[in-house]
Amino acid sequence: MLYKSDSFEVSFLKENIAEFKFCVAGSVNTLSQKTLSDCAAALKELAANTDIKGMIFTSDKDHFIIGADIFEFLPTFTKPEEELVTWIKNATDVFDAIEDLPFPTLSAINGMALGGGCEWALATDYRVASETAKMGLPEVKLGIMPGFGGTVRLPRIIGADNAMMWITSGAENRAADALKVGAFDAVVSTDKLLESSVATLELAIAGKLDWQAKRNVKLQPLKLNRVEQGMSFAMAEGMVMGKTKGHYPAPVMAVRTIKAAANCTRDEAMAIENANFAKLARTNEAAAQTGIFLNDQFIKGKARKLAKHSDVEIKQAAVLGAGIMGGGIAYQSAYKGTPIIMKDIQQDALDLGMGEASKLLGAKVKRGHMPMEKMLATLSKIKPTLNDADLQNANIIVEAVVENPKVKQAVLADLEKNMPEGTVLTSNTSTICIDLLAEALDKPENFCGMHFFNPVPKMPLVEIIRGAKTSDKTINAVVDYALKLGKSPIVVNDCPGFFVNRVLFPYFAGFSKLVVEGANFAKVDKVMENVFGWPMGPAYLLDVVGIDTAYHCTGVMADGFPERMARAEKDPVTVFANEKRFGQKNKAGFYKYETDRRGRLKKSSDATAVELLAPITDAPKEFDKQEIIDRCMIPMINEVLLCLQEGIVASPQEADMALVYGVGFPPFRGGAFRYLDQTGLANFVASADKYAHLGAIYQVSEQTRKWAEEGRVFYKVEG
Repeated sequence: MLYKSDSFEVSFLKENIAEFKFCVAGSVNTLSQKTLSDCAAALKELAANTDIKGMIFTSDKDHFIIGADIFEFLPTFTKPEEELVTWIKNATDVFDAIEDLPFPTLSAINGMALGGGCEWALATDYRVASETAKMGLPEVKLGIMPGFGGTVRLPRIIGADNAMMWITSGAENRAADALKVGAFDAVVSTDKLLESSVATLELAIAGKLDWQAKRNVKLQPLKLNRVEQGMSFAMAEGMVMGKTKGHYPAPVMAVRTIKAAANCTRDEAMAIENANFAKLARTNEAAAQTGIFLNDQFIKGKARKLAKHSDVEIKQAAVLGAGIMGGGIAYQSAYKGTPIIMKDIQQDALDLGMGEASKLLGAKVKRGHMPMEKMLATLSKIKPTLNDADLQNANIIVEAVVENPKVKQAVLADLEKNMPEGTVLTSNTSTICIDLLAEALDKPENFCGMHFFNPVPKMPLVEIIRGAKTSDKTINAVVDYALKLGKSPIVVNDCPGFFVNRVLFPYFAGFSKLVVEGANFAKVDKVMENVFGWPMGPAYLLDVVGIDTAYHCTGVMADGFPERMARAEKDPVTVFANEKRFGQKNKAGFYKYETDRRGRLKKSSDATAVELLAPITDAPKEFDKQEIIDRCMIPMINEVLLCLQEGIVASPQEADMALVYGVGFPPFRGGAFRYLDQTGLANFVASADKYAHLGAIYQVSEQTRKWAEEGRVFYKVEG
């Protein structure tokens, strides 16, 4: 043994070739501050060992290194900028020490090499990977950029354009793609990884591979002339600004860092990266995006604990009601490995559901992400049927019929009467109270809500709604199934609209009131998209949801919360619903839609929509951008606060993740509670009071006012 610590060990693998094996306690290898400190000491000692002629870095786990330990590093981000620069330089010195070892080095990459793990591999002279390996720098997803030399080494290895694409997207790159651009030197089968790595290193030691020349490229300025640099960096920055609309500073900073360091040596370039990383780490966007990461871990951890206590083994699922939603649920279940029966009373609906599943799988085959054999095997896990008897083997049934309480009650009662003992029954309803539906059941303890979001394969959230009589056993089983589907389940208590739709419809109401007062709905959309950061403005979102669906849901919410959510006398949604302008589903709503060459719906302005709204709207009026944001967002955030106060949602973490995953709340804002922390609850109350005369949706609760007076924050910042 040449060196041993708690997270790695170094020993001779063959003759004068040393193996530096990562063996961090736990299921994955991460880079903690202690690990980096130990590595610094080890590398100093190993560099002085004249018996070592080459070194291979390996992992004892299924993955190489998945990055830095973000839980440990986050508190560091609150330090003053000067301290942060010193801290990050101490870390990058370790990576420089790898690169400066007096013998050739190689990373044998199995599984994931992400973030700091990718940067570790970039610091070595060679990278040999297994066929299943993936490599990437996902830091921009946390509101930061690579900080361990990624912006310095990657452009010099794979070229500036490729590097900027990797870094600004934060994508995980498959082995074949990484090989194509030169990030990997070789890709081999997993069983040949160590053997091939040793053979490569032996060639370098023997002088048959020029490892020093390979290393020298990383120590020198980029191989681009001034004209090439100008074109490359201008194009990259323009593309990033176009995608992010200026809301995400991290990818822009990464491009500017690479640009600033283009004509620098490694050490000069590293100093630029250190300084810019420190600036980013202290931004609100970094706090919000790292907060999303931590909240995601929180909700997944909570879900896993519930699933662990499930005593229902889900070998067979069923969905009642085919069509687009049923087909999406069936596809997701089959794709993730749980066989599912898709039952309907109409063959046309079954054909539509199977067509939806086939289309989704076919797209994966077309993109080369799935072989045809797997597509056929996945489709075989979906059994379409008109026969009720086929449901007898299901351990869980998802009812997904028309959004009508009487129809759902009749269907659920019939299912309960005929299903085997122990089967879990759920309803995929978007707004109807679970307790109302449970009135039709003899055993409401076996029933809960399971609200999927459309399109099912793309939307990560599943709201699981606990009724007054729902048992823990049922909740545990449904959470377990949601996890098996690859979803992020959040358990909420029952009320009209549950959590997501309950807070979404006041947002729509605020928007509608603006339109009635003379606001141009397209301009409101632009402000909410370009300034606040929503992926779609409220008018566009209503078209996507479906005007008919929104009209129906508004009625449910009005019955449930008549004081705050009564249907307005003048309502754009009602106007369009009466005119059968249902949005994207029939290509006419607030906007008109046409199918482009790729088969996607493209919106454009529609004078007819403006004409139809004229009888219920005031004369055209210009509204200040901040007023538009306040008038739309205050009702939503008010309702979010009420949901926490009433126990509909259990925590700020779950509320924020439901908003981000369910309706696309801007990730750079981190969710409603993170947004409140960054703007200040007292400031929010003052803004709400300014508009209190507009109605109950703008009036804060006494509890909210009390929290504001107390200086309540929802996320504790630890320095």
